Amino acid sequence: MTSNADVDTACNFKDIPRLEEWPTFSDEGGYNHMEFMKTIDIFKEEFNIPDEYISAILHSLFTKSEKKWYHKMRQDHGKYSWPWWKEKINSKWANDSCRFKMENPFEDAIFNIERDSSMSWLLKQKDRLTALHPEMSEKMVHKRILIKCGGDLDHAITSRFIEPFSTEDHINAMEDITTRTKIGRNWYKSPIFNKASGKPISKPNKPQDRFPLK
Repeated sequence: MTSNADVDTACNFKDIPRLEEWPTFSDEGGYNHMEFMKTIDIFKEEFNIPDEYISAILHSLFTKSEKKWYHKMRQDHGKYSWPWWKEKINSKWANDSCRFKMENPFEDAIFNIERDSSMSWLLKQKDRLTALHPEMSEKMVHKRILIKCGGDLDHAITSRFIEPFSTEDHINAMEDITTRTKIGRNWYKSPIFNKASGKPISKPNKPQDRFPLK
C-alpha cells in the first residue's frame, strides 16, 4: 500500500527541474562551489530528491577541468552519495590556495554607490567571505562587509540593526539609504590620473585606511 508520503515524494519527483535548470560548476568563479552546493541542497529539499538521483547527474553538472576531476574521483572511489561529494568538493575548493585567490578580490571590493548595485554587491561579498571563513557567524560577516562601505554609510546601516539582523534586512537598509539619501556619496573617490602619462597620481580611498580590521 502506498502511503501519502510516498505519493508526495513521487509527485515532487515528477516536478524535478530539468537538467539544464541545474547549476553547473567550474572553478572560474573562485567561490562558486558554495553556490553550486547550496542550489543543489535547495533542489533536494524542495523536491525530495534522493541522493542517488543527484549522484547520477553530477557528471553533467561539472564542466571544463572540474569534469576531469569528477571523472578521476569517480574512477578511484566509485559510487557515493551527495553528502560524500559535498565533503570532497569542500576539500578541493575550500583549501588554502583557493582561499588565497579569493582574499584579494574581497579586500579590493569597495562599495561605490555611484556604480554598484547594493544587493548584488552585498551578496557577492557575502559569498566570498563565507567561502573564505565558513565558520564565521552571520553577524560578523555583515560587520566585515559594512567596513567596506565607508564610515557614514556603515554607521547609517548599523543604526538600523535590530537583532537578529538578516541578510535581507541588510539589503533593505542599504538600498533604502543609498536611494533615498546622499549618505556615502562622497566617501569613495576614484583615482586621479595624469593626462600625459596616464598613470594615477592619487589612490582611491580604501576602508582599511580609516577603519582597520582588528
